[in-house]
Amino acid sequence: MAMSLFLNLMFPPPPSIFVIAMSVISFVALANYGLSEVRGKHLNYSKFWNVNNSNNNSKKHIKFSSKVGMLLLYSPAFLAATASFWIFPNEGFRTTILRCALTLHYFKRVFESLFVHKYSASMLLESAIPITLSYLMSTITMIYGQHLTLDLPEPPINLLYPGLVLFLIGIIGNFYHHYLLSKLRGKGEKEYKIPKGGLFGIVICPHYLFEIIEFYGLSFISQTLYGFSFTIGTTFYLLGRSYATRNWYISKFDDFPKNVKAVIPFFF
Repeated sequence: MAMSLFLNLMFPPPPSIFVIAMSVISFVALANYGLSEVRGKHLNYSKFWNVNNSNNNSKKHIKFSSKVGMLLLYSPAFLAATASFWIFPNEGFRTTILRCALTLHYFKRVFESLFVHKYSASMLLESAIPITLSYLMSTITMIYGQHLTLDLPEPPINLLYPGLVLFLIGIIGNFYHHYLLSKLRGKGEKEYKIPKGGLFGIVICPHYLFEIIEFYGLSFISQTLYGFSFTIGTTFYLLGRSYATRNWYISKFDDFPKNVKAVIPFFF
């Protein structure tokens, strides 16, 4: 019953070993990163940029500023999404909406990296590389997987328009809470503070919550095997990252409100 419903929500699996393999790899890798976050082994950026290496001074690590690191994370995916308009022209309405959404998503990320975020730490190259490759390969695979649906019949249940609504809610909510985070620090300040405003009063990572909503919007627009696999994997990763973030705030601030959850209001 559940499998039948799921199959009605997406295009048939593509005749592509590459896309099917990437669907499995993306889901497993992202879910594993989420589990690692829960276990305390973090990808080294933001407040966790040096947490796994503080006691390992014998190993040389290549690091750069967080601003440069964030641009490295998002720029290749943005360029790939933009280039897809020339590589696969005249692909139809659904594919055009998907490519516009992906381009807007990564343009927003680059814009925030340049003009919104305020930085206090560095980023390690060994953490930046897998994140950059994940964003780049997911963008390429999602667009290519959509290209393979060009001559296929539409799924019985059309999620394109609900997906577009979810995407817009997600990207606006994510940007708003990133803006609130940027206003926590005055000029020259680098210390962390407990965020306030928006949904920060009930979850410590509302920007992750809206990012999850945004990615479900993308998967609904796409309705492909890869779109759903990447989104579900991303959900597991962001759940793990938000859990670790909440624990970090509890360890750093004695007055952190215990009723504030990690990412899902009143639940988790």
